Amino acid sequence: MTRVYAEVIGDPIAQSKSPAIHGCWLDKLGINAEYRACHVTADGLADYLAARRADPDWRGCNVTMPHKQAVLPLLDTTDPIASAIGAVNTITPDGKGGLTGTNTDAPGFLEALQHDLKRTHYFRMARILGTGGAARAIIAALAGEGFTLVVAGRNPDKARALLDELAPDGEHHAVDLALFADPTDFAFDDREGCCDLVVNASPLGMRGQPPLVFDWSHAPPDSIAYDVVTDPVRTEFLENAEAAGFRTIDGLSMLIGQAAVAFERFFGQPAPRDDGDAQLRERLTA
Repeated sequence: MTRVYAEVIGDPIAQSKSPAIHGCWLDKLGINAEYRACHVTADGLADYLAARRADPDWRGCNVTMPHKQAVLPLLDTTDPIASAIGAVNTITPDGKGGLTGTNTDAPGFLEALQHDLKRTHYFRMARILGTGGAARAIIAALAGEGFTLVVAGRNPDKARALLDELAPDGEHHAVDLALFADPTDFAFDDREGCCDLVVNASPLGMRGQPPLVFDWSHAPPDSIAYDVVTDPVRTEFLENAEAAGFRTIDGLSMLIGQAAVAFERFFGQPAPRDDGDAQLRERLTA
């Protein structure tokens, strides 16, 4: 007997933790379904989506690098959040032969910050390191939460273009990533009543990638360090932040948060997270 299924697509895909996350939740709920990883190249993307349109057992897919923007012209509709971000990470059939795209990265990223965002702040600032696909969702999400943004990239012109596209309102800044590599003696003003974030939205620091060089003298007191990298979970960026006395959030927080939004779209039930994801985290880091 065939089972309904969802999957994650990308190139490469073997490193994806999504099958472990969704598989854990399917087991907990006793849902007779599968979640798979499927290697799809750029040349095969259109054929993949055409084949899945015709498969009644397919419930959708998550989309990872490098397809989050490339899928846009292949879809029938995109919801407002995906349209605003300009990237899709979740595709579902609409029941009428069409495909709908959304982006769960933005709510997934914000989930770990909900306690902080419920508070009233005099000022919110985020330093976002990176200008790739993850940065797009994070820029849009934080601009929507009233943050002034400093986007740092190896190409500041690209950082500026992202801000102009995704956060055209507000006095945001684009800088060279190298600016943060060397120590600074900048004297920060009183940060009481403020919310400051430093976000690694790049693949730097990921296993097999160059390290992210960031000197924590650039972070205001009481900043939150947030790294979207998931392999390793405890990155040098986070370890250095902790050593400097900052609170940290690891990449599993965003990964699990965005997966939970997608899971409900795929399988029609909320993800079972009663234990605060402790069991799932153990499985992912074993």
